[in-house]
Amino acid sequence: MPRLGVNIDHVATLREVRRVAYPDPVEAALAAARAGAGAITFHLREDRRHIQDHDLLRLRQQVHVHLNQELAPIDEMVELALKIRPHEVCLVPERRQELTTEGGLDAAGLSARLAPMIARLKDAGVGVSLFIDPIERQIEAAAALGADFVEIHTGAYANLADKDLAERYLTGVDPPRALKGAKLKLGEAAAAELCKIRDAVKAARAAGLKPNAGHGLNYGNVAPIAAIAGIQWLHIGHAIVARAIAVGMSRAVSEMLALVGGGRSAAARPRGDSAGAVGRR
Repeated sequence: MPRLGVNIDHVATLREVRRVAYPDPVEAALAAARAGAGAITFHLREDRRHIQDHDLLRLRQQVHVHLNQELAPIDEMVELALKIRPHEVCLVPERRQELTTEGGLDAAGLSARLAPMIARLKDAGVGVSLFIDPIERQIEAAAALGADFVEIHTGAYANLADKDLAERYLTGVDPPRALKGAKLKLGEAAAAELCKIRDAVKAARAAGLKPNAGHGLNYGNVAPIAAIAGIQWLHIGHAIVARAIAVGMSRAVSEMLALVGGGRSAAARPRGDSAGAVGRR
């Protein structure tokens, strides 16, 4: 099954609202790792809205699981990554006015800019991932650029799946408990997006890339993505941090790990099961 990477950006978001020293994203990262997260993801944005420069060195020094730094493809961020040397960087598009990353990187259109950045990072021993939409030409461009990974943008699927599953989310209900044993059927639009992601993962592997996936994944929609064979990492942040406020980071990570494992179990069920139904454990 895929390994879980926990994005701790929104711990820093809460901290920056008050410009204080807490909550500490490094403390949250350590707690997530102790609970079984195999990677910690963090995104130093140009506007420094959550993670700050001083967080980077502390994360590198104190967190000993796989570190995945998301960054915009600009020289400033590449230089910082070369100083910190995380295990992996994920190049993502970034706009100041967006609430969160709204789409995949145009690897095909930006190849001239990306090529020297990717070469420098790889020469420094840093793995390189490109955050792209599940589109064949973007996968082909990532492979031509020499990326090691692609992270398939799951946002369109997640938004549609959340609408399909909204009736399951009642105010005050514990989502993992409410979903236990339930069969949730995706609508046509969400199922079509899921197929695009599945095809993109297959194409990435055929091109020699290691496929990751992320964006918008939560306790209600993650299992169908986790069931896709060949995904290396699922990077999930907001849902886990939000859940941790109520139950603590350890339980929030453990519950997500259980659902990720449950997704692969669902994929192995006999063909007689409903095609659109996803089991929850």
